[in-house]
Amino acid sequence: MGQLSAIERAAVEAAGAAPMLAQVEAWAGINSGSRNLEGLGDVAALLSDAFAGLPGELLFREAAPVEAVDASGKAYPIEHGRNLHLVVRPKAPVQLLLTGHMDTVFGIDHAFQSLTWREDGVLGGPGVADMKGGIAVMLAALEAVEASPLAGRLGYEVVINSDEEVGSPGSAALIAKAAQGKRAALTYEPAALPDGTLAGARPGSGNFSFVIAGRSAHAGRNPEDGRNAVVAAADLALRLAKAKGPRLSVNVAKVDGGGPNNVVPDSAVLRVNMRPATVEDQTRAHSLIDAAVAMVAAEHGVAIHVHGSFARPPKPMTPAAEQLFGLVKRAGADLGQAIAWQPTGGVCDGNNIAACGVPVIDTMGVRGGKIHSMEEYLIVESLAERAALSALTLLRLAGEAE
Repeated sequence: MGQLSAIERAAVEAAGAAPMLAQVEAWAGINSGSRNLEGLGDVAALLSDAFAGLPGELLFREAAPVEAVDASGKAYPIEHGRNLHLVVRPKAPVQLLLTGHMDTVFGIDHAFQSLTWREDGVLGGPGVADMKGGIAVMLAALEAVEASPLAGRLGYEVVINSDEEVGSPGSAALIAKAAQGKRAALTYEPAALPDGTLAGARPGSGNFSFVIAGRSAHAGRNPEDGRNAVVAAADLALRLAKAKGPRLSVNVAKVDGGGPNNVVPDSAVLRVNMRPATVEDQTRAHSLIDAAVAMVAAEHGVAIHVHGSFARPPKPMTPAAEQLFGLVKRAGADLGQAIAWQPTGGVCDGNNIAACGVPVIDTMGVRGGKIHSMEEYLIVESLAERAALSALTLLRLAGEAE
């Protein structure tokens, strides 16, 4: 180790020695796909027990109401699991936010359900890296800091949500409120690369459902009286797709609608994901959507309702974010860990935190790879590495109160 004080040395050693692997095996052994409310409840109960050893107020927060649009264009409610929320020393001079998610992308009927050792030191399984390993790292670091004489300088909120993998629709408001007034935030997504590289700037992301209402008619007798919703959806899809470029990704994902060949279809739903590189690009995308919808509606004589939003705002590298990355890089250097970062095309809760004006590093979790696939894996030695890195980062942020 490099230039560590005795207090820092004790904390990083304690963090690295925590029983993180056993925790990951227990938590990842339970399916907690974003729509598996029972499994999410079981994992939340285990996490509550684990985090109960920290001081402060630990509560379950209900998800905010959320609606989606079905294939016919009708809105319907979607339930999400409860979110874990811990508040510790809210009057301390340095206030931080730490976030993670308990859900995975693997549904209750998905084939990927069990843990296996891929090779020595490499554990495969659903959520081992994304991000039950990260939650274990977070907890180990916080427990080590709580045992430190510097703990009183640091206050923090922890939010572990149940719906990050589907865009955090039921927990975004909770995270935004928890971010208020924070010096910095750490989110425990896995490292951007297996070597530990952090994610820097991220684009934004918006998911949209365009519900198109036309008019049915007989395809042979009076087609001119119809207003073809499927054709309007196709036109809208092409107009939006033409706008894609280096600063705006546009993915036309799905079209629902249509029926018998002899009937002009009166309804369709177009699903589109858009990823703007910057806030300015997001504003441009909004204008593009408004203009395309207005033109298609007028030219085809249909009504179009837009459901959705840019739920993940772009996350640029601001001076405050660069300062926080520098602090983590220096902590890594003192631990013998080379810390680098690079832009990435993915999005996460770090986007939403950054939009609140709080500098955030959102890949403080484990090293691993192939997330969102049946080949997901965790490099086990990274549990101790990243717990030590987090503990030292937290202590040095606490030191700002001196």
